[in-house]
Amino acid sequence: MKLFFKTILIIFSIAILSGCLYPSDNLQKNRVPYESQLDLVQSAIDRYQENTGGLLPIKQRDFTTPIYRKYPVDFTKLIPNYLQEPPGNSFENGGIYQYVLVNVDTKPEVKLIDLVSVTTVQSVKMRLDAYKLEYGYPPFEGAINKQVFTINYDALGFKTPPYVVSPFTQNNLPIVVNSEGQLIIDYRQDLYQKIQQLGSIPYQMGEDIRNILVEDSVFVPVFSEPYTIDEKNEPIFLIK
Repeated sequence: MKLFFKTILIIFSIAILSGCLYPSDNLQKNRVPYESQLDLVQSAIDRYQENTGGLLPIKQRDFTTPIYRKYPVDFTKLIPNYLQEPPGNSFENGGIYQYVLVNVDTKPEVKLIDLVSVTTVQSVKMRLDAYKLEYGYPPFEGAINKQVFTINYDALGFKTPPYVVSPFTQNNLPIVVNSEGQLIIDYRQDLYQKIQQLGSIPYQMGEDIRNILVEDSVFVPVFSEPYTIDEKNEPIFLIK
């Protein structure tokens, strides 16, 4: 490992120790996804939309933004007429969740992004970016399919492969990389469990099945790629 890459890792370690990657991580009260807080925000958004002729209180994002991060709630548009302050567990109020909307074209619904998951992926991305600057390409290990790959974490300086604790199931989910060098959380374990739980799902091979995780959860699968089912009704990455 060359000096440049080691220097980047030292900078990353300082950032972790300083606690600057997400706010108020020691406030347990801001870690809980209270249903009452989501209901309060949902009610505020419904009233805002009704009073503004269908507009939504969201921050503008580029059209290339992944679907589950594309419509973050803009609390400045809701305060003070519809809310007194952002929810205590929101990022804006020192919590570890970002409030987002799904189904914006039909029936907008409030969901949460788990920012602990985001922070974990960002910590890997810092090392991955440093590695790519040094060597020109990611440290691919094996191929899941022709577009998604496992990562050689030894090459990035990790003693053990990092993982994300799923907000859906508490499973330890791997972090993989696509052919464009973008990091992905591998939700196949969660999807498999959900399919087993449901028995059958209203999707065909070739259709994106991620919504089965979202429908009866307060969370969205951040850093996810589209998934579909194979002939055995098991989840696989959807090849574009």
